[in-house]
Amino acid sequence: MKLKDQIIKTMMYATGLLVAVVALFPLAWMVISGFKAKTEVLSTPFRFFPKDWMFSNYSSILEDPMFLKSMLVTFTGAVIFAVLSLIINSMAAYVFARLEFRFKRTLWVFVILTMFVPGMAILLTSFIVVTKMHMLDTMAVLILPGVASAGHMFFIRQFYLNIPLALEEAAFIDGANRWKIFTSIFFPMSYPVFVIVGIGSYLGYWNSFVWPTMTITNVDMFQIMQFLNTFRSERSTEMGLLMAGSTLAAIPTIILFLIFQKYIIKGIKISGLK
Repeated sequence: MKLKDQIIKTMMYATGLLVAVVALFPLAWMVISGFKAKTEVLSTPFRFFPKDWMFSNYSSILEDPMFLKSMLVTFTGAVIFAVLSLIINSMAAYVFARLEFRFKRTLWVFVILTMFVPGMAILLTSFIVVTKMHMLDTMAVLILPGVASAGHMFFIRQFYLNIPLALEEAAFIDGANRWKIFTSIFFPMSYPVFVIVGIGSYLGYWNSFVWPTMTITNVDMFQIMQFLNTFRSERSTEMGLLMAGSTLAAIPTIILFLIFQKYIIKGIKISGLK
């Protein structure tokens, strides 16, 4: 029995190690390629490590003012987007979790159904709407259309449904109204699920490419993915610089995950969609 358990445990470790290697290989290749000469990144035969380490690739891309500007603009927009997403989706989730009103179930079904509509299916319609509203080339066009998310509402609502009604009833007896209950009880208790929703919103904004490409033409407002794509188009031979820029663009997201990883795990356990 012990030998069988040992074999199973070894196989699980081996499988986990294999999955980790496969998952991390593209990231490792990108980081290492940032140190390669421009002719070495896609050369054949394949070499994982560079012949000569080109540290200048990272310093050169950092000296590009448009790179730093696009990083700053994207970071600012992602933070604003995440904060607004938390506020709006948590308020909507509270309404659907705690309030009773006519057609509540029907409305909630419509909200849930939007989760199954592919984003590409409404891309043209969304573009027409923001064009009519003269929102092109503004931060608003990057933030507002995607703030309300049925998936995030559903996730937060499930968390709110698990909060005991007794807390709310006690607050009512003490004279608190709905807004006071939401801001004083539900909002402070929501940090585990807020971490997950906030990071999800941040990553969604940071990695977006199609929507910014359609709506932003002003180079001063280019998002980081737009900058990297433009860089690839205009300087296709500078693959080492492109890999260095892609690595630096991934660092804020990696740092964010490392800071909040324990809260992410805790949030999944607590919210748990019980």
